[in-house]
Amino acid sequence: MGGASSAGLSLRQDPERNDYENESVFRRNCLPPRSYFIPDTALLLNGSWDFHMALSPVESPQVSDSDAVSWGKVNVPGHWQLQGHGKPWYTNVQYPIPVCPPFVPSENPTGTYRRLFSVPSSWSSDSQLRLRFDGVDSAYHIWVNGILVGYAQGSRNPSEFDITSQVKLDHSNELIVKVYQWSDGTYIEDQDQWWLSDLDGHYNDASLAVDVNTFAAEGATITVTLSELPENGGDEVAKKQVAASGGSGPTSVTLEVKSPVKWTAERPYLYNVTISLSYGQQPPSSIVQKFGFRKVELINGLMTVNGTVIRIRGVNRHEHHPLFGRAVPLDFAKKDLLLMKTHNINAVRFSHQPPHPRVLQLCDELGLWVMGEADLECHGFYDAVARPLDIPEEMDYEKRKKLTFDRAAKFTTDNLAWEAAYVDRMKSLIQRDKNHVSIIIWSFGNEAFFGRNFEAMRDYARAADPTRLLHYEGDAHAETTDMFSYMYPSVERLVALAKSEGVEADGTYKKPIILCEYGHAMGNGPGLLEDYEDAFTSHDRLQGGFIWEWANHGLWKEDKGYYSYGGDFGDYPNDGTFVMDGLLNSKHEPTPGLTEYKKIMQPVIFRMKQGLLLVENRYNFIGLGHLVASYKVEAFDNQVSLIDSDVLPLPETQPGAEGAVQLPQSVSKKYTSAVGDVYLTISVRTASALSWAAENHEVTFFQHKISTGTGNIPDLLGSAPAAEPKISQTVSTWTVSGPNYCFTFDRARGCLKRWAHDGIEILQSDTDVHPIIPGFWRPATDNDVPQSYPYWQRFGVDQLTAQLRSTSIARSEEGVSVTSNIFIAPPVLAWGWSCEIQYVITNQGSLQVHAQKLQPTGSYPEHIPRIGFDIRLNKSFSDVKWYGLGPGESYPDKAQAQRIGIWEVDSVAKLESPYDVPQENGNRMGNKWLKFRNNTLQSKSLRIHRLSSCADTSTFSFAASRICPRIVHAAAHPTDLIEGDAIFLKLDYAVSGVGTAACGPGVRPDLLVKCEEAKFSFQFDMV
Repeated sequence: MGGASSAGLSLRQDPERNDYENESVFRRNCLPPRSYFIPDTALLLNGSWDFHMALSPVESPQVSDSDAVSWGKVNVPGHWQLQGHGKPWYTNVQYPIPVCPPFVPSENPTGTYRRLFSVPSSWSSDSQLRLRFDGVDSAYHIWVNGILVGYAQGSRNPSEFDITSQVKLDHSNELIVKVYQWSDGTYIEDQDQWWLSDLDGHYNDASLAVDVNTFAAEGATITVTLSELPENGGDEVAKKQVAASGGSGPTSVTLEVKSPVKWTAERPYLYNVTISLSYGQQPPSSIVQKFGFRKVELINGLMTVNGTVIRIRGVNRHEHHPLFGRAVPLDFAKKDLLLMKTHNINAVRFSHQPPHPRVLQLCDELGLWVMGEADLECHGFYDAVARPLDIPEEMDYEKRKKLTFDRAAKFTTDNLAWEAAYVDRMKSLIQRDKNHVSIIIWSFGNEAFFGRNFEAMRDYARAADPTRLLHYEGDAHAETTDMFSYMYPSVERLVALAKSEGVEADGTYKKPIILCEYGHAMGNGPGLLEDYEDAFTSHDRLQGGFIWEWANHGLWKEDKGYYSYGGDFGDYPNDGTFVMDGLLNSKHEPTPGLTEYKKIMQPVIFRMKQGLLLVENRYNFIGLGHLVASYKVEAFDNQVSLIDSDVLPLPETQPGAEGAVQLPQSVSKKYTSAVGDVYLTISVRTASALSWAAENHEVTFFQHKISTGTGNIPDLLGSAPAAEPKISQTVSTWTVSGPNYCFTFDRARGCLKRWAHDGIEILQSDTDVHPIIPGFWRPATDNDVPQSYPYWQRFGVDQLTAQLRSTSIARSEEGVSVTSNIFIAPPVLAWGWSCEIQYVITNQGSLQVHAQKLQPTGSYPEHIPRIGFDIRLNKSFSDVKWYGLGPGESYPDKAQAQRIGIWEVDSVAKLESPYDVPQENGNRMGNKWLKFRNNTLQSKSLRIHRLSSCADTSTFSFAASRICPRIVHAAAHPTDLIEGDAIFLKLDYAVSGVGTAACGPGVRPDLLVKCEEAKFSFQFDMV
């Protein structure tokens, strides 16, 4: 093997095995882990490094011949796979290498890095010199001036080396690092991501205990000072000076602090702790750490902070950047945290490894509850066990666990040989991050089954830090943890667990329940969030959870113009689009899922009760003094009319309490139906700028319907004069015409094929496609793919075609009607829809389309994606206006973030939700009317509304797009979305929810579209 040196350590600790293939070797010559602190005088080695790529360690350069190497360049921090060497590789569960721990492939890509550095002349010659790496993926040896100094692994854990004796103070120094892509550590770093290398009992007074390890001469002193932050006045709060331990050793200092302001995620109050080491007349060396006071406990079986029960409204966050992978700039990470705060998120689980330590400092400052998680996962052993047993993924998860988990645990988790490696992961986590007040829970890792090594991790954690709670989802019975934790249970199972798991005969319990992962946010989703929130609020033991996950992990491919996922780099095996499962897209911009989560997690709740407006404060620690509310009363008809608006004083409501709000008279007033639909809308905003939000940032909103209008939608241009339409015919067509309109019907197919108004085509005709036809299909979502889409596909719902049974034309007092009986069915199968469709051209030139009867016959499916009309409009109808839910998309289980209003966009493209992976999108529910404007028609619009005998139920859903639904369904990336020759409009009587079945429960049964008889009508007018 290349790189052996004649001085320093031997290249292998065990002569018979490589360090990177030895589970008992994970640190060599490393200094003990410590709290994060980098002095201002430190020499930062980030930047451009010399680099050489080899296919294996054997073929890597000899350290002694470094000057003869043909070096390239890479940037550090960074991944060589994103800088032209090798390729990114994405898997979720499965290992990308053969499973034979601790051994890895002989072709183990090895990157050799070289950097020259000089020690600043201002540094004292008797200083200890430390070389620190904050994370290297996956394992590495380091040489300083040709001397092998040490070895470490743990891709997201820091390591430090004492290089004092190897460094030349008055010369240039050579640092060489050999990084191995695969190591035995790979087996316990199988996270769902890209494989890339690189207080007192009364909660009043407090004690500040400081343990300081020093390297000092006899007679040195340590001074610990607690002071207010400069923005809080900077006053000294407490101070103590003690003698330092001579030589190298620990010194303990305790400050008693009277009534400090307590830290919470809602009020993140921090102090400065300054630790100074002084000796004689020399200038003191000082460390400054921001610090907060808070106490985490289990009380009566519930998780508390400062004696108060808390609710977790969280997300899982990986380190990700679309260009730099896990080398995330701090300002980019801060943007993530600010987005969390502005979307009512109060907690983050850093999954499944520690983040950059400065990200935790931001959590301290901004206020987020943090679950710190060890860099440990070995989920891939599941596939290694399950595939030979041919265990189907459709099998119940609990049954699969019984068949596989014990066997999978034997590889590493329940294997004594790996105990030290597991404990090292926990030690690295706790020792680096223990001073961050935001961390209230330590997590052993993720999806690593269960066994003896977690008991060892528990023992270390309890001894090293008894002040925080412990978590690990794989411990099903909470033997080593302080809480029960689950992933993706249905709401029904979650509630059942709250009532049974760990519950004593008298109904008491000792530990709470959280969901470390739920609401899988893949593509168009997640649905069902409101159901989970209802469960959390109605069962105290359910203390919330963390959405999976925060952001998509797409990596930008400049040559392709899209954000890539598994398989896009030729990586095999891979798990495809499963890396695209976030509330943010790959650029870290909010998706509709994040908007929905913000509304569900609202900290202020309004509800009407017997004429009173009640406000509930769902904060755990603070009142509502930082918020202001305003209201408006509006009438909606063909346009919006403001009736009243003003400031709405909020009552002084304590955390968890409810108060009444005095309503203005405009809310209790009786309105005539002619006014239209009258709504009260309340907006709650920040009263002033906060550390995480600007002044006037909307925290939540509330809407209440005061009265219902007649449902008669007046024509802005007045009623067109009545004139009996003319009828003409050919062998294949009927034509119905009037003064400024012409309708042509296809007698061979029984459909309307053409509609012209003032010489402008309204519909986009196609010889193979009906411009207006009953529709039951839409593109699949990511959440459809595991269950619903294969089911629909089995019944051919995506291949329906129409057959004419009969068609006729007749006059009536209203105008002219064409009635067609068509049968819509898939090939091969013996089921379909028997449809009676009536087209009515009124004497005023309006078009009414009546689905008189849609009746499924034969062996039909139980549910389908939707029921409505598929319409192809002339693409010049580009401006869209509607009265209904908006401004964003909505589905039956994902609509809370949208509000009733009259909305408008100047392009159909703005109705589309641009998911990184194309799929069904852009549906809008609860509509009374819809308009498409064509500027060439002298600003006339096509107006659509649903006909119904009951005005309050005459709403409909619509989705309009420039892209044909079949193109959307087939597209792998946004670049595959080719704009069509029409506007593709779905006008729906019923649409299905979206659920979370990509990983979790599917659509709630009552929110599926049942395959059953339907009847509905729409009217189309040019106005």
